[in-house]
Amino acid sequence: MDQLQPPHTSRDFETELRELRAHALAMGARCERAVRLAFQAYWDGEFPVADEVGEVDAQIDQDEVDIHTLVLRILALRQPVAKDLRFLASALRLITDLERVGDEAVNITERIVGGDDEAKLSVQDLLPAMSDDAQDMLRVTLQAFVDGDADAAASVLTRDDAVDKRCAEVMRMMIGHISSHPLAAAAGLRVIRTAKHLERIADHATNVAEEVIFMVRGDDVRHARGGRSERPHR
Repeated sequence: MDQLQPPHTSRDFETELRELRAHALAMGARCERAVRLAFQAYWDGEFPVADEVGEVDAQIDQDEVDIHTLVLRILALRQPVAKDLRFLASALRLITDLERVGDEAVNITERIVGGDDEAKLSVQDLLPAMSDDAQDMLRVTLQAFVDGDADAAASVLTRDDAVDKRCAEVMRMMIGHISSHPLAAAAGLRVIRTAKHLERIADHATNVAEEVIFMVRGDDVRHARGGRSERPHR
């Protein structure tokens, strides 16, 4: 052992794990904020907010780098095993999903165009509900990660299907709207794409929930649910 390296104590290790949990929670909070701002900006047609979402996304990207570095440092210095090792492995996957949530928020802001009101209002009971669900799934699953609460994470898995159903309904209604209003095709397609971005955000929240269950119980449930055959990619 390198004589210049000071001995590590369990207190040091616990401090680092607390730092990691806090940083992950802060990254998740930024993701929630990015999604909330992006959807509201899209719904209200507020172009200036897109820049704010971009700034939050840049912070999320930096969070990913910082947390990745912290996890690798802990792995190198502490050589954790069992539950601690699963926690660190889950954290590495968590930050990948959260970074993609930030990307999806930016994608939503790219759909901001004035004059889409008729198309958006035709799904006013569905699209905002999808946004609320996706944000709440993020919040619950992140708290479950920090608390090590597999039951809370499992509750997120059951909510993903509802988001998928709403997304399918939005698409069905928009296809009908476009058929009746051919000149509104572009607006209808923007609604569909926004719904798909929200669906992917819910998918990423579900991915994190699956990681929490693995972290706490050691159970890999990623392929245990028939409705999750397609996972989000860049």
